[in-house]
Amino acid sequence: MRIAVTGHRDLTARSALAVEAWIRDLLGSHAPGLVGVSCLAEGADQIFARVVLELGGTLEAVVCAADRRRALPATARELYDRLLGAAARTRRLPFAESTSHAHEAANLVMLEAVDELIAVWDGRPARGRGGTAEVVDEARRRGIPVRLVWPPGSARSSAYGRAAFDRFVINSYAAGK
Repeated sequence: MRIAVTGHRDLTARSALAVEAWIRDLLGSHAPGLVGVSCLAEGADQIFARVVLELGGTLEAVVCAADRRRALPATARELYDRLLGAAARTRRLPFAESTSHAHEAANLVMLEAVDELIAVWDGRPARGRGGTAEVVDEARRRGIPVRLVWPPGSARSSAYGRAAFDRFVINSYAAGK
């Protein structure tokens, strides 16, 4: 089973924990033969990719641009490096900069050969190109089943939440997750 992910990058720390549990539950039944496809952005993408690997699945990465690592928040770069290094296959797009256009193109590539999309999404409309809502719409247009993940009480972060989520990422990395 080939499963892709899309989702918000700005989850609160509490939401990230709940999302991780839901993703683990959804992917658990697919563990033998599971292939996870992710663009490895901070937040939902990295949580999904980490869980795929922890369950013994195969990770495939889609890198939207040459400067993708630099464009990530500093707190997400070490986990990005570790996940990218663990990917069995990496598809690098020819963009120099990590722009909304590059993100949109990467999302389209990610959807090319998947059986399902997991969307960590609050249900709100897109704020710009290449966002979660657009990926969900495109998957549905292509007939790809979409599983929505938004546990009760989930929220996107404020400035305080962003710092809390950054601590979650750092602690997850330090714990070897």
